[in-house]
Amino acid sequence: MRIAVVGAAGMVGSRVVNEAASRGHDLIAIVRKMRPTSLPPGVTAVEGDADDPDHMSGLFHGFDAIVAATRPALGREHTAVGTTTALLDAAATARTRILVVGGAAPLQVPGRPDRLVLDSPEYVPQEWRTLAAASAAQLGACRPHPANWVYLSPPAVLEPGRRTGTYRRGITTLIAEPDGTSRISAEDLAVAVLDELENPCEHQHFTVGY
Repeated sequence: MRIAVVGAAGMVGSRVVNEAASRGHDLIAIVRKMRPTSLPPGVTAVEGDADDPDHMSGLFHGFDAIVAATRPALGREHTAVGTTTALLDAAATARTRILVVGGAAPLQVPGRPDRLVLDSPEYVPQEWRTLAAASAAQLGACRPHPANWVYLSPPAVLEPGRRTGTYRRGITTLIAEPDGTSRISAEDLAVAVLDELENPCEHQHFTVGY
């Protein structure tokens, strides 16, 4: 497949690039500003502004899939919806499928279908609530959009770790251990991203976790 990864310098994007390259896909790594970085052999870094749909649609032309792994900086959480909408617009123009890596906030709490992770302090401490709310709004922006999109909600804790190649997959309920722990490594999230691109499932919103 030809895959374009937006936000390729970030925690998730860089792992997606490595995973896609290891599977032999043809890909470009799109970054906001070119900086010295280590990319797998054969991967080309391209500078691009995720908020410019005209420019991005040109970059996306001819690709089979796009991975949007952008994340707003602290204090800029309000930009998440605009950036995601611009990428959806670009994907629709290019007629390319787009996978948006979002947040856990719009998921339901296990055993509490009436309650979202966003409203659960045990999963979203107050200091992260603004970012969590932005991810919920991000999914809200995807829902009515005509682009061919899929939204991946990670578990409550997503951090660098090791690649095990195993994970559980769910739909709209947070995946957690019996003790409430909900986590996955960024490396295994990338495995889930590539699994979905290679073998798409029927759900537009899904989640993964250990």
